[in-house]
Amino acid sequence: MKNTIAICPGSFDPVTVGHLDIIKRAAGMFNKVIVVVMTNASKHPKFTAEERVRMISIAAADIPNVTVESYDGLLADYAALKGAGAIVKGLRAMSDFEYEFQMALTNKKLNPNVETVFLTTNVEYMYLSSSMVKEIASMGADISDFVPEQIHDIIVERLTSERK
Repeated sequence: MKNTIAICPGSFDPVTVGHLDIIKRAAGMFNKVIVVVMTNASKHPKFTAEERVRMISIAAADIPNVTVESYDGLLADYAALKGAGAIVKGLRAMSDFEYEFQMALTNKKLNPNVETVFLTTNVEYMYLSSSMVKEIASMGADISDFVPEQIHDIIVERLTSERK
């Protein structure tokens, strides 16, 4: 697997330490990892795709084989466009698995050349989600333990300014 390009897709609104953990672990498994900020029509992001790409780029700057992009289309098409052999998804709970398993089968049908690799989250991040981070920050509470230190202030500034 080490010679394969992998994609870590997500909405990353905002990126959390849990996301970053999955990205780092994927970077140890593959020669190149492309973190791709995807558009999810059912979500209403607080940060633009460009802002999310910038935040992930800052947070992952010390991981040499990681690049960050955005894409507004089907993940299977993006994987084909980039020549990726793997899609890496983090799983927190059984509910994640059911949804991600369905997506993996769909992506495999649309692009038979791509495999989905599931990485289970570290126990310390099982509860963590971008939604939870947004809610805590919007109430003015400390999110230092939940987001990468390098982008903490960017996230807090945006999410607390909406509160005023």
